[in-house]
Amino acid sequence: MERFFDKELDKFRSDLSIMGAKAIEQVRNVTEALVEHDVELAQKVRDADNEVDELEKQIDAEAIRYMSLRNPVASELRLVVVGMKASHDLERVADEATNIAKRIPRIAEEKPLKDYIDLPRMSEIAIEMLDDALEALFSNDLEKAKAVLLRDKEVDRLDKQLYRELSGFMLENPKVTSVALELMFISRSLERIADHAGNIAEEVIFLIHGKDVRHTPVKKILTED
Repeated sequence: MERFFDKELDKFRSDLSIMGAKAIEQVRNVTEALVEHDVELAQKVRDADNEVDELEKQIDAEAIRYMSLRNPVASELRLVVVGMKASHDLERVADEATNIAKRIPRIAEEKPLKDYIDLPRMSEIAIEMLDDALEALFSNDLEKAKAVLLRDKEVDRLDKQLYRELSGFMLENPKVTSVALELMFISRSLERIADHAGNIAEEVIFLIHGKDVRHTPVKKILTED
């Protein structure tokens, strides 16, 4: 028999899912704004940041209320705690998208240093990681969570590769230093977005196993049952 407050947990999951979708949309939109030099779309990303902030506060309030009034069992308590942590990571994802959006008007004024290939690829991987981490959270899928952690290295590699290329551009032509630095900051924001997806994946492992794997080498996490 379903307990009368199980619906509160369903609402909690639903709000977290909505927040995840909005954060992912922010990343997708800001990437399009970057590639297209679309200053108007970049401004829309900045304007939408408050929606994600409000959802984080709502989820925190729901979690605190549930823990205070419902005397949750251990599995429910882990879900609520993990959900709160995941909402914080999603809020940070939206913040990073906003940080990228703030740089687009300056980049749009300059001629592109190179075709946008690496940055959209980084964004694509980060979005896939976020999507898979959230799916793992809602379906208790341990293997999918582990796979998210494995993909983080690909984003790190692209970030380092782009940093080397942009450093080379600056050495060859100091006049492009300003735009090159903006692109470096954007690359680093995308790398952090992937990190936040990894954080959520680590929390999924905690949710399923009750084991804290933060700061544990990925290779060790992947080989553990």
